[in-house]
Amino acid sequence: MRLLVAGSSNHAIAAALFLSVRTVENHVAHILAKLGVATRAAAVEAAVSASLVAPPAPPAPPA
Repeated sequence: MRLLVAGSSNHAIAAALFLSVRTVENHVAHILAKLGVATRAAAVEAAVSASLVAPPAPPAPPA
């Protein structure tokens, strides 16, 4: 879930966790179903609202 909150793609999550992309797709689908939402953004919002994960860090200011 932390990687979803960070905005990582399925490919990036798969590489970071040494999983196949299909496995990540399945896990993301199950997360969406359990949270009762249809999108990754809604899943992040629901998870943060339920205190399941910390809110995403704000973007760094431009240099």
